[in-house]
Amino acid sequence: MKKLYFLLAVLSVSAAAFAQQAVQMPEIPLMRKKFHDDIDRGQQRIVQLQSGTDNTHSSDEVTGGVDSFQNAVELDSTLDTNNKIKYLRGLNDVLNGFAGAMQTHSVKIGDFPAMLQAYKDAMQLEREGQAITPVVKQNSLETGGILLRSFPFLNNAGQKDSKDQLILKECQLHPERILPILNRNPDFPYTDTLIAVAARRNQEELYNYAAAPNKLGNRICASENPLAKIIGKMARTKAGRQYFPFLDNLYRNKISFEAIDSVMEDSVRYYKLLVKTEIEYATRMRQRDTPLVKHTLTEKLRQKGVEVFINEINGLHEAPDGVRFRKIEPLTPEELYYLAVLGEEEIYTSSYTHGVYPFIFQKMKPARGDSLLMRVQFDHFKKWIKMAANYNTLDNFLKTMEKSNAELLMKAFVRGLDKTNSLEDAVDVANSYASIEDKELQQLVLNEVQYNLQEAKRTGNKRGTNIYGMLNTLFLSMDPANNIDVAATLGIPPVYFMPNKALRDTSGRIVVQQFFYGDKDGNTVFNAFVNSMSNGNWKMTSNPEWVAFSSTRGVPVTIYANRPLDEKQGLDAKAQSTLSNYLQEHNLLPTVVIHRGHSYYLNSTIDQLASSAKVILLGSCGGYQSLSRVLGICPYSQIISSKQTGSGLINQPMISVLLENMREGKDLNWPALWGNFSKIFKGNEMFSDYVPPHKNLGAVFIMAYKKLEEREDDAAGTE
Repeated sequence: MKKLYFLLAVLSVSAAAFAQQAVQMPEIPLMRKKFHDDIDRGQQRIVQLQSGTDNTHSSDEVTGGVDSFQNAVELDSTLDTNNKIKYLRGLNDVLNGFAGAMQTHSVKIGDFPAMLQAYKDAMQLEREGQAITPVVKQNSLETGGILLRSFPFLNNAGQKDSKDQLILKECQLHPERILPILNRNPDFPYTDTLIAVAARRNQEELYNYAAAPNKLGNRICASENPLAKIIGKMARTKAGRQYFPFLDNLYRNKISFEAIDSVMEDSVRYYKLLVKTEIEYATRMRQRDTPLVKHTLTEKLRQKGVEVFINEINGLHEAPDGVRFRKIEPLTPEELYYLAVLGEEEIYTSSYTHGVYPFIFQKMKPARGDSLLMRVQFDHFKKWIKMAANYNTLDNFLKTMEKSNAELLMKAFVRGLDKTNSLEDAVDVANSYASIEDKELQQLVLNEVQYNLQEAKRTGNKRGTNIYGMLNTLFLSMDPANNIDVAATLGIPPVYFMPNKALRDTSGRIVVQQFFYGDKDGNTVFNAFVNSMSNGNWKMTSNPEWVAFSSTRGVPVTIYANRPLDEKQGLDAKAQSTLSNYLQEHNLLPTVVIHRGHSYYLNSTIDQLASSAKVILLGSCGGYQSLSRVLGICPYSQIISSKQTGSGLINQPMISVLLENMREGKDLNWPALWGNFSKIFKGNEMFSDYVPPHKNLGAVFIMAYKKLEEREDDAAGTE
């Protein structure tokens, strides 16, 4: 047995010696030594780049395979000196090209054997005076590109066809690049075929290229592909963008250019056609048939709704309702529905609550919410429910239909929250739950959340478990009998109170910033604010652009407020900017921020919101709609907002109570404060629209999810 082992060992050593001898280089003339040295450096570069991987076979190919090739070239008596230099130089080009591709992660070390074999095959064809196109065609895009850039093949007869093959390969591998590639190669022989591919893949992009007065634009417009031909026709007309949302129906011959032309100049009729088409497309979407450029149609519908209707009824907010809402009188319930759901970001609270929402049900016979949703094929129904909840019309809406249908609708509203890429739907569900007054319906939503939570746990769905688990905690915490500490359970800062000390800066002072605006109402509320501070607890200082009130006893509190100077000249904005700059320059960080102005000024306040804010009062109408934006700047802030009408008769007394609590060193205990406010504002129906921080479930959800992500990131970082 020992003799056998010894024999095997001897044979192994002999085989290794033979292998080493097989690649032993012959004597190399001085004129070619430089090329071999370059190749050696190229080999070393690739092996170094490969370091850390375990692909030993491929590494051996870079060393042994390349050495064997060098040896073969030197021993080949059919190659003269120039051709030996040519192919050695080409091999060095291949090595350098491959190393560069490794650095950009276009190739791996395991691809090198195929690369080397491709070079050998191409070299054989070149020696025979033939095109290397077959080699380029049968190898990868990267391999073909490296070959064509290699010195021996720069003048190969197959250069043109080979480059065309590379272009085709790139288009096949990266269809999203087809049109930019064709734009650089307008005479490419497969252009017409690829235009047809691009037409099916991205109609918006094809439209943009078709509109360009160049070779590719002309090729698109001359295409025989039916879809590309229609897009090209649109792109070369002035009204092309007006036709584009109807592309799918034009392509399917369900509408003609002439039919669109007939409504083009009438903004109301054009809007109606957009709505009709949106509903048709929504019907197909429910049948899993996605129309072309559906997103473009929806965006055009949103844009027209805002431009033609919402901007007008918003702008007439001080006019009588009969004048203000005249523009939307010709619209059907479905057309009004899309004004609401697609104009969510722009529509004023009063435009929704006094106009769009009641108009829908005035025009419906019978006035049923489930019928409305069926008419629009449940398109954007989750957003509709969210808006109804935010504007305190959800209970009213659900009562317009049979109870069983309301239950089915709310179940659908709660499902699939983990299937989207954002948290928007989950936040909408959280906010809506707090708006449901019907206890049975509230319990149904809770049951659906708990069912989805159990399903997520059963299937190991981590995202679903997180989302539904948080919602379950929040909803259960709404009932004091469950005795749930939301902050402790979800690992977030306190929700039910704001410690007085947490509002103080390093000097022990609480800094408050108020934003006023220079319209008529702004001057009225500013004067009311100044009058409310005229007592012995506060001392006023002022300048032409802003005022400050500092406490004379108790905790140091200073309230800074810009003067509501003329908005038409932009003087109120300048005053706000001057005050904000002053606070920054003096390191005065507001922990309490108060918006005093109409809803259409709110975005301006949010744009200037200090990230240091911990308590924020949005005193405008519908401030509740802007919670997500505020939390994006101040993720752990506690927010007071109104779902519908903000009132100075509520805002000013509320602010006075909060300021006194802060001055007296008291924590802001929201349940206790809200109980006190309920007594103060008893009989004022508008107070019921105000939402305290501890009932802003959407805000708490966002806060909790952000904290969870931070904890998961920290845990991943320690692994």
